[in-house]
Amino acid sequence: MNALPPDSAASPEIGLSVLVPIYNEIGNIPALWEQISAAIDRLPYRSEVIFVNDGSRDGSAEALDALAAADSRAVVLHFRRNYGQTAALMAAIEASRGAVLIPMDGDLQNDPADIPRLLEQIDAGYDVVSGWRKQRQDAALKRKLPSMIANKLVSSLMGVRLHDFGCTMKAYRRDTLENVHLYGEMHRFIPIYAAWQGGKVTELAINHRPRGAGVSKYGLTRVIRVLLDLMVLVFLDRALDRPIQFFGKFGLVSIGLAFLSFFYALWLKFGEGVSLIQTPLPLLAGTLGLSGIVFILMGVLAEIQMRTYFESQNKRPYAIRSRSDRPPATRR
Repeated sequence: MNALPPDSAASPEIGLSVLVPIYNEIGNIPALWEQISAAIDRLPYRSEVIFVNDGSRDGSAEALDALAAADSRAVVLHFRRNYGQTAALMAAIEASRGAVLIPMDGDLQNDPADIPRLLEQIDAGYDVVSGWRKQRQDAALKRKLPSMIANKLVSSLMGVRLHDFGCTMKAYRRDTLENVHLYGEMHRFIPIYAAWQGGKVTELAINHRPRGAGVSKYGLTRVIRVLLDLMVLVFLDRALDRPIQFFGKFGLVSIGLAFLSFFYALWLKFGEGVSLIQTPLPLLAGTLGLSGIVFILMGVLAEIQMRTYFESQNKRPYAIRSRSDRPPATRR
């Protein structure tokens, strides 16, 4: 495994951090720990497993504490309440020390035996290895079909071609997660963040197993949340550093349509004898005109906010991978 970058604050003594959010998985924890232990025991470097108890109420907290007391490789974080999978993964990332991070689900549908296979791809030079549940063991209409549609939509909009953005099991080099902050359902889009920073992203078919104990926490409502987060991601990709151009286009188109509607209404009145009160065009023109003005004002306000965001934190709307230049001549 490649060494940590010199400027990283992570400890080079830990090669791998496995990150596992847990929410009411008491029936799966013993087998999960046994299988993770079997996978990391074969690795030639130290590993840690960070469990995040996301407000479980079924005894998972006590079971995790017992693991941490029995094995120094297990670290447990307890949330005060249920904050969701993205928040749990963010907490695990911040607490981790490994050069490579592998998040996975706590329901045993992800197979810990795939951990060495993911690491092989990291060693081959990739920054992100995304798991692909090629033979997914979930309900076809409730889970697989919406996921397939969402994956195709994300791939086409964001230009990062993956079959399975929703698979939690992925491998990341630590430096690909620097300055990445996750909200909503954004954890599934980390490969896109990595690609934005110039990272090399690949995909690996992994084993996916049917759920044994416990019940699924996923439903169709999550599709709506993912689509809303995707809208945010599209904005961040297309207009974070130039919001006036993003909103201004909508504003100008709306104002243009307002003028067309108004002039068409005038043509109907004076050319065809149709009274203005007999057509909805004046109302349409007024609505479109006001909408256009609102879009432009939103763009101006967003522009001010983005300038404040970049300048107050000394951020730059770009990232430099490396620098090459000729050293200055040595003075005699």
